[in-house]
Amino acid sequence: MPERLWPFPAQTPVTEVLEWSTDVLFTEAAEQRIALRTAPRSTLTVSHLLDAPGLAEAAELGRAGPLDDWALPLWQLARPATAPVDAADLTVFVDTTDGAFDGAAQAVVAADGGRAHLIEITAVLPDRLELAVPAGVSLLHAIVAPVGGAFAARPVEIDRRRQGLGTVTASFTLRSSDGGATASPYPQHQGLDVLTDPAVLRQPLAETLGQTVEAVDNGFGPMVLEPVLTHVQRRSTITLIDRGAARMTRRRWLLSLRGRQRAFWLPSWGRELVLQAAATASATSIVVEPLADPTVWTLRHLMIEHPTGPVFREITAAAWDALGLRLSIAAPGKSIAHGTPIHLLLKVRSDADRIELAHGPNRTELALPLIETPS
Repeated sequence: MPERLWPFPAQTPVTEVLEWSTDVLFTEAAEQRIALRTAPRSTLTVSHLLDAPGLAEAAELGRAGPLDDWALPLWQLARPATAPVDAADLTVFVDTTDGAFDGAAQAVVAADGGRAHLIEITAVLPDRLELAVPAGVSLLHAIVAPVGGAFAARPVEIDRRRQGLGTVTASFTLRSSDGGATASPYPQHQGLDVLTDPAVLRQPLAETLGQTVEAVDNGFGPMVLEPVLTHVQRRSTITLIDRGAARMTRRRWLLSLRGRQRAFWLPSWGRELVLQAAATASATSIVVEPLADPTVWTLRHLMIEHPTGPVFREITAAAWDALGLRLSIAAPGKSIAHGTPIHLLLKVRSDADRIELAHGPNRTELALPLIETPS
């Protein structure tokens, strides 16, 4: 169990980087993805605004224990205590229902903006933490955060603004990161999650479409293009923002992806398919506005945004109809009203083994690069 505590209150945002290692093997029509690291390496970067004594203490801690294991407060998971903390208390009342304290042997309590005080946990209950020894500190409005074992990822940086004030920046790599299986928060289609959270647009959305080919030039005539991959690769980046308990849910879902290994379905949230007529629950086809030749729609997948919950189907055939384009699907099991939004589903995976999360005081934000995959 780490003995050295990094006690300083953190400025927001706290940056967390999750890193995996995935070996991607390509064939013309498919790809195989092998996770070389099933649990990610998690590195936290924290900044602290400290006075002169705090700067001196940070400098001495950085000098004394660069190779030590640290008890690192996970400030991005901090939440307010639901009752004041007394020095003699063997219980700290705090909401733990989102799982942030699961498996934690230590935690810290602190006043808002104050130093962290380490406490030893013997049991985690939904509304409280049971302690091995009394808390040892009295706080009226306390915040509580779990603690992780970590080592210094790079040298401690100190920026002295003036003699009595400065900023300390430190990066720590956690010794362990939960990469185990967890229940998916999303509905599934053909065994894969469907990311039903619409992305948050924070900048002009860039997207690329292309097919990998090899140009063969014998020098005596026209060039010949030979496909390296038979499928089109669509690349994009989505931004996701989560608040409250959804922040822990999102992090667990990212862990389940194992970087580039696991694929999922991404709705286009576009206007590719516009329903032209209502459909009954037993209908085996729907009619949409014509947009492209029928041959391009076969074996593609769609999401019907029904008010009672999304319906996912594969397009088995497509043909021209008097009202537009008739797409054959399995019966939806629900009546579909005219004007119900319908979106294409793209099978995608992360296009990077490194994901950066910015943890603010009340939200977590991340940008996730994606690439379409055939398998």
